[in-house]
Amino acid sequence: MKTNTQKIVTASMLAALCCVATMIIKIPSPLKGYLNLGDCVVLLSGWLLTPAYGFAAAGIGSALADLFSGYVIYAPATFIIKGIMAIIAHFCFKGLHNKIGNTLSRIIGGILAELEMIFGYFVFEGFMYGFAPSAVNIPANSIQGIAGIIIGIILVKIFEKSKMF
Repeated sequence: MKTNTQKIVTASMLAALCCVATMIIKIPSPLKGYLNLGDCVVLLSGWLLTPAYGFAAAGIGSALADLFSGYVIYAPATFIIKGIMAIIAHFCFKGLHNKIGNTLSRIIGGILAELEMIFGYFVFEGFMYGFAPSAVNIPANSIQGIAGIIIGIILVKIFEKSKMF
């Protein structure tokens, strides 16, 4: 069992990794946001950590990326949306992995988490810019979500084989 210090260090490492993964490749989306690779670490945080630590790592890391990148208006929404993604990924994995296996449970959890992300940003941007313009980002966010699931599953397999978790 990990000590609290180990849990905090692991969550901090994943928050930093999430921030870097979000910032390293930024492709502007149609409605003032950007596509990134941070979702793979958001999902990883949910799969590897407890719900509270996963929420913190995903939310803080993603929100910091928004702050550092000049998307300050998005940071509060990102904190909540990405934190909830990690919680969804966590509980889907925990609830399903004994029944259907690790990979399939992660795929299902990843899909549900990414759907929450797509819906969350649709609603957030809908209130900012209007719901019709906000719909323009749905395909871009979907692509980001698919990439996040694929890369996240690859990363979690690497972490599992390394016996780090």
